[in-house]
Amino acid sequence: MKKNWIKKSLTVTGIIATGILFSQFTGEGTNYTSVDVKNHVYLPNNINFCGEKVPMKIIDVKERLDREMTVNINLHSGTTLIIKRANRYFPEIEPILKKHGIPDDFKYLAVIESGLTNATSSAGAKGFWQFMPETAKEYNLEVSNSIDERYDVVKATEAACQYLKKAYNKFGNWTLVAASYNRGMGGIQKSIDAQGVTDYYDLFLTDETSRYVFRILALKEIMENSGKYGFQLPNDVLYDPIKTKNLPVSENIPDLAKYALDQGINYKILKLHNPWMRDTSLTVTPGKTYVVQIPTEGYKR
Repeated sequence: MKKNWIKKSLTVTGIIATGILFSQFTGEGTNYTSVDVKNHVYLPNNINFCGEKVPMKIIDVKERLDREMTVNINLHSGTTLIIKRANRYFPEIEPILKKHGIPDDFKYLAVIESGLTNATSSAGAKGFWQFMPETAKEYNLEVSNSIDERYDVVKATEAACQYLKKAYNKFGNWTLVAASYNRGMGGIQKSIDAQGVTDYYDLFLTDETSRYVFRILALKEIMENSGKYGFQLPNDVLYDPIKTKNLPVSENIPDLAKYALDQGINYKILKLHNPWMRDTSLTVTPGKTYVVQIPTEGYKR
């Protein structure tokens, strides 16, 4: 979790059926120039985060959302990959959010934090939910030289839910909760106290936090209406979930490569599915049991 994060009038006389090409007639008759304005997007009239309405009539709110929509629609390769990954990882994340009473929209927070990869930030935050080491430990994630549970999607999502519930108890507003994930609860409270307003959309914040919720809103809108924004991906190109079996481990494993072969896979596959294992061996913390995922499909030649 990170604390720090052109007017010439055009007369449009025709719209090509694809919805991304407008025709600008330049004079009488049939002579015209085709103008590609695929970068343009009409913002949704109604949009919300966790059921909390976004006040789109406020000019800077509208323009902040427009910025993030424009950026992410045109980050075509990156947004495409996120949509593909979501097909695999949302089924893991969604039930955990639901179990903890966290609105489903928070899965898009993980999207903007990490692109649904086990990313590492320049500040040292890691995993889908980008926990810093000390914050991870505060929410019961083990972080050591050989084990880093920030890389465990399930455990990290559980930890994120604990933070989100704590923040909601403090703010009573999911939009402020999301902003606090970037700025920290103390940082958001300090801004509220100093400025005398209690709505995220009224607060003057650092650029990163000011953009943060709008990034979530943009990815939510694009991913839930992907065809509308030019991301028409057939189902067979999406990344499917991979079936696994879970093996409890409560004793040290001195050689993970040998352990992998004993399970009928190899070291690469073991590490791909258990990225929380950070060494070539596993030293079990006394009294603790780990769950090792062993894929049962997807790797046969």
